Amino acid sequence: MKAMKLPSWLRKTLVAAITVCTFGLVTPPASLLAAKDPPSDDASSSDWQHSPTSRAEEAVSLTRAQFIERTMEKAVAQSHEKFGRKIAPVIEDEFRAVILPRMEEVIAELADRYPEEELRYLAVSENPSGGQGERIFHIYRADTGEDVIRFHVRREHPPQDGYWFQFHYHTCDDGFQAHHELGKIYWSKNTPPNWRT
Repeated sequence: MKAMKLPSWLRKTLVAAITVCTFGLVTPPASLLAAKDPPSDDASSSDWQHSPTSRAEEAVSLTRAQFIERTMEKAVAQSHEKFGRKIAPVIEDEFRAVILPRMEEVIAELADRYPEEELRYLAVSENPSGGQGERIFHIYRADTGEDVIRFHVRREHPPQDGYWFQFHYHTCDDGFQAHHELGKIYWSKNTPPNWRT
């Protein structure tokens, strides 16, 4: 299910209304507190950075299990937005069976590297790249704007073998240089449509 993107003024109004109406006893959902991401310009997909936000300080502390669950929900939403109406129905089952479990393992490994009190600073980017860009989503530190891990998918077309979608991720550990494979999904002999169409 695609998450609805609210205008900034509406998000702020909802956060204020929830806080006032509950006398501060209920924290607004993280989706309302999340900062806006940079525009989805894929010309330098591997180079763009997020701006630090003071809202990270307002974020609610999460357990590792909560962090993994919320991050996976966002990962599914961003993946579906990336695939678009033409690609999603074709690869949906295999994506859920093969790629998502591996993605969850990587996110769980990431969560283990941080103390629980710091997990609230890790955010998921929005606006996956369209066209033929690779970006699905990035996990970044909302307090510094720096990417921690980048989840991408690229098209591969080995000679005489049709088209494949190769899912992979990059980490900040090596400056996002190495491709860590999550898995491949076969498309067909025909050229796939652009992402987000």
